[in-house]
Amino acid sequence: MQNERELIHQQFDQRPLCDADRTNYGHMLHSAFNTWYWNHGWGRDYFTCTPDEAAIFYDIYNDLNPGCSIAFFDRATGALAGACFYHPREHHVSLGIMAVNPDYFGRGVGRALVNGITQFTDDNKLSSLRLVSSAMNMDSFSLYNRSGLVPRVSYNDMILEVSANGMTHRALGQDRVRNAELGDIEAMAKLEHELSGIIRKADYVYAIENKRGFLSAAVIEDHSGAVSGFAISVKCPALNMIGPCVARSEEDALALVRRQLDTFAGQVPLFLVPMQKRHMVETLYSWGARNIETHLYQVRGSYTECAGVNMPSFLPETG
Repeated sequence: MQNERELIHQQFDQRPLCDADRTNYGHMLHSAFNTWYWNHGWGRDYFTCTPDEAAIFYDIYNDLNPGCSIAFFDRATGALAGACFYHPREHHVSLGIMAVNPDYFGRGVGRALVNGITQFTDDNKLSSLRLVSSAMNMDSFSLYNRSGLVPRVSYNDMILEVSANGMTHRALGQDRVRNAELGDIEAMAKLEHELSGIIRKADYVYAIENKRGFLSAAVIEDHSGAVSGFAISVKCPALNMIGPCVARSEEDALALVRRQLDTFAGQVPLFLVPMQKRHMVETLYSWGARNIETHLYQVRGSYTECAGVNMPSFLPETG
């Protein structure tokens, strides 16, 4: 292991990404994912946007946690070999999207990225490191598992084609969903901490303020008027996705998803649904959703099983 680390640092310079890297990062991310999925039988591009549009991942991740990234650059050519974002929250670190330039597959760059983030987590005495990754990618699974990340929840990756006129199906409690406001932040934080043991206030604020125009956020209230769930969604050329979503019940989560689906008229949004939440899964099938992949929620360190429903996302990264 020591020799591998020494070799990495002999061949590559390590530093955080900066604005000057944005274009190169978008192209590297686009190429890394599309190459891997084509090589493993996906049969189509993962990113159907342009490489420049994929750079929105840099924009949003860097907005949330400026400078919280690790990147390796080839000392001989200056090429970006790989990069990963990480997101320190109140009690944990979330490992964001990780990508390795296809020209550098198999050279230890991915392991070096994960090692850097686990070291950050330990040095800052945060309780856990968390991520969501594809169950298709056994190389990544092995990398994360060797680094101490343990699968805790499996998800159906579901997509649903929303007609140009929006959704016709209704969900129980849909009338109790409204747009989230900054005044809801404390209630959202209290709810997620109660259900999952984590807090990520900066994510809630960022989604509600929506300064880049790609995000939306909603809350659902119970019959007493208390916040019993929230959902965030992103709509941009690089990703149409509902999540994160946290709710006390499957009915509340379905009402939030149903509300967010209307914002994707004419689009095909993605959402990750816990496999054990059978009422949700079966209801979404009845609405026309179908599975395209499976993801695993993995944790290194302390973990509390969610007492409600937790639907993760990729942008912003899951809690």
